[in-house]
Amino acid sequence: MKLLLATQKPFSSAAVSRMKEIAKNEIELISLENYKNQSDLVEAVKTADALIVRSDKVTPEVIDAGVNLKIVVRAGAGYDNVDLEACSSKNIVVMNTPGQNSNAVAELTLGLIIYLSRNSFSPGTGNELKGKKLGIHAYGNVGKSVASLGKGFGMTVSAFDPFVDENILQQDGVQAVQSVEELYSLCDIISINIPAVAGTIKSINRNLLSLLKANAVLVNTARKEVINEDDLLSAMENSRIKYGTDVKPACHEKMLTFGSRYFATPNKIGAETDEANMNAAIAALNQIIDFFKTGNEKYRVNK
Repeated sequence: MKLLLATQKPFSSAAVSRMKEIAKNEIELISLENYKNQSDLVEAVKTADALIVRSDKVTPEVIDAGVNLKIVVRAGAGYDNVDLEACSSKNIVVMNTPGQNSNAVAELTLGLIIYLSRNSFSPGTGNELKGKKLGIHAYGNVGKSVASLGKGFGMTVSAFDPFVDENILQQDGVQAVQSVEELYSLCDIISINIPAVAGTIKSINRNLLSLLKANAVLVNTARKEVINEDDLLSAMENSRIKYGTDVKPACHEKMLTFGSRYFATPNKIGAETDEANMNAAIAALNQIIDFFKTGNEKYRVNK
């Protein structure tokens, strides 16, 4: 069985070495790292039975070329870079590796919150986190980790997630709010952790942004598509809110005019830690091995 590891943004060398060590007695591991053109992926996938990717685009063209493909695993939580419909049409299982990167992303979230709260480390009076109200928009693995770290800083934490039972939030010491509007109007700091799906695209819009407190901090380590960028620009112009993101917006150059109230990482780095690299890489590999051995589809995300 051939497994293609296709990563334009490679895993750490330690993670790849560990994958090869695990795979040597199980499968043939082929690496395609730092590739420049999508055609390279299309060519490489032709003989693969399984595929592991990070943010790489698994398009219908890739799926059509992968005539032997049985499974695609996105090493990470989000999987909007994989065409689920195309995979399903070819009876290809698609999985993600939920939770493996969550602490890394959560720590970056807190780093962005601190950076913006302290005026991007520029001269002037900033704000402490202790005593502030932190809002978690979606209480999945990342949201849960952000909440835990926020409490460690002495913040009061609230969350909105219609898919999470309020009892779970209460057990974690998190206040459940009844609407996303309540969350945005109540909190001093908002952490956006929602996926980019049909119901969330551009959902962070004028209506929600207008509810933010005058000096609120908004941090997005999810997907840029969930933000209505025109509405965000307007909100930045008409208030003193601060915006930090790990997903550089299309309006980046315009956002730079807001100085210390705006910061974007140069390239998405939420999962870029040695630990997260290792966790996601090994989880993806083990899920593939288990799938071929036992048929386990626990983390399947397509129908």
